[in-house]
Amino acid sequence: MRIKALIFAIFGIAAACAPAVDLTAIDEAATAAAAAENTSQKIKIVGSSTVSPFSTAVAEQFGAASRYPTPIVESTGTGGGFKAFCRGLGPSEPSVSNASRPIKASERELCETAGITELVEVKIGFDGIVLANAKSAPELNLTKEAIFRALVAELPDGNGGWVDNPNRTWRDVSPDLPDMPILVSGPPPTSGTRDAFVEIAMEGGAKDVPEMLALKESDSAEFKRRAHTIRNDGAWIDSGENDSAIVQTLLKNDDSVGIMGFSFLEQNLDRIKGAEVGGVAPVFEEIASGNYKISRSMYFYVKKQNLRLVPGIEAYVAEFTSEGAWGPDGYLVEKGLIPLPDEARIAERESAMAMVVLD
Repeated sequence: MRIKALIFAIFGIAAACAPAVDLTAIDEAATAAAAAENTSQKIKIVGSSTVSPFSTAVAEQFGAASRYPTPIVESTGTGGGFKAFCRGLGPSEPSVSNASRPIKASERELCETAGITELVEVKIGFDGIVLANAKSAPELNLTKEAIFRALVAELPDGNGGWVDNPNRTWRDVSPDLPDMPILVSGPPPTSGTRDAFVEIAMEGGAKDVPEMLALKESDSAEFKRRAHTIRNDGAWIDSGENDSAIVQTLLKNDDSVGIMGFSFLEQNLDRIKGAEVGGVAPVFEEIASGNYKISRSMYFYVKKQNLRLVPGIEAYVAEFTSEGAWGPDGYLVEKGLIPLPDEARIAERESAMAMVVLD
């Protein structure tokens, strides 16, 4: 009705003011109004670039098989996603936020300040964080300690103090590694992949450095700050939220190493390869078994208060948590998702569906 009213209003103005009606103007106004009205009813999804390919696949399947329009998926990074998700309620705001880490207490507070008090957390599976380089580049077999020593901003100087990271090549870190410059392209601070990387790889590697381990015992907050502070002298380059851009960087420079989710490695295995960590390759079976030690869980969060305001949210969650999507033989596995164990999937789906039904 609103679209028709707009058309008649434009027609009336045109008729009163000119001898001929500009049909082009009518068509353009009607199209714009229709697009705005249609978009406002679509489920809006923001967040993690790692989860985005899975969410996009579900959105496309959901749009094709259901009576609802295809959701809009925007890759903003986990932190940026929560910032947008927590702006407010209503159909113009995101109803779902993808995340490659759990929501932080500060982000929950941001949501609560905007009146968003009912969040549904859905764990969707696992992902490995990989260090990759081009097929033509040297092989890398790293440890967490080597990763830490290569990328931390400051290292112990051996005399109770600290020195700017002196390592310029991987061989400087360890004689077993290639004599190639440390040049790592990784996600920015807003990324859940960055958060998980510094917590699992950097902090894990710091614990293997005696001086850092002593610091952890004496001042855990200072230990964490130092372990999480990545060097800013050019050895690390923030490369945005798009892992595809990191892949392109690797293909242009054999010295480059990129940090990304396993799904992006798997989709580009004809062009890039993943480094072993602790002698374990970043492959599906090793990540699923827990043998590959730089892995994390992935999530999406639903704004329950939007269920009455945006059609189809419950059906979207049902599609995402269906065995045909996230199960061992589901279409998301083809995208690189490492599924939850059978019992965990059943429990997660039952919990999610119980929370996203309308009261």
